[in-house]
Amino acid sequence: MSKKLVAFFSASGSTRKLANNLAEILGADTYEIKPATPYTGKDLNWNDSRSRSSVEMADINSRPVLADKSAQIADYDTIFLGFPIWWYVAPHIINSFLESYDFGGKTIVIFATSGGSGFGETLSQLKSSCAASTLWIQGRVFRGRVDKNTLTDWVKTLPVD
Repeated sequence: MSKKLVAFFSASGSTRKLANNLAEILGADTYEIKPATPYTGKDLNWNDSRSRSSVEMADINSRPVLADKSAQIADYDTIFLGFPIWWYVAPHIINSFLESYDFGGKTIVIFATSGGSGFGETLSQLKSSCAASTLWIQGRVFRGRVDKNTLTDWVKTLPVD
């Protein structure tokens, strides 16, 4: 069996709860991806084109600074990478994370939380931030409260050991 890590970014707590439940089901370690400057409610106001998240997401090259780079990626074979969907893609802090480590030869399973959006172009936008030898699996977007049975059933469908 491969050694697994659930790495996640959570702006409001929804993705954190899901990631922690997923890690428990997988018997995996967790790593929270945090920005150097935490997001406030005002920063996350997607209705305000001047909010921090709106400005970041309007610039495809935006790479928010990470609070740390202490994830021990080399110790894992499979990384479950979770995040909320922002503007139909992953928040750019996920690109910051991917560009900070060597994921060559790893399997990355992406999962997300969203109130209504799908993955959109998420996978193609993330691939450019990683080594070509990385195996990507587009997982699932979860909406609302997700129980452990739903997560367990989803994990069983994945082509990872």
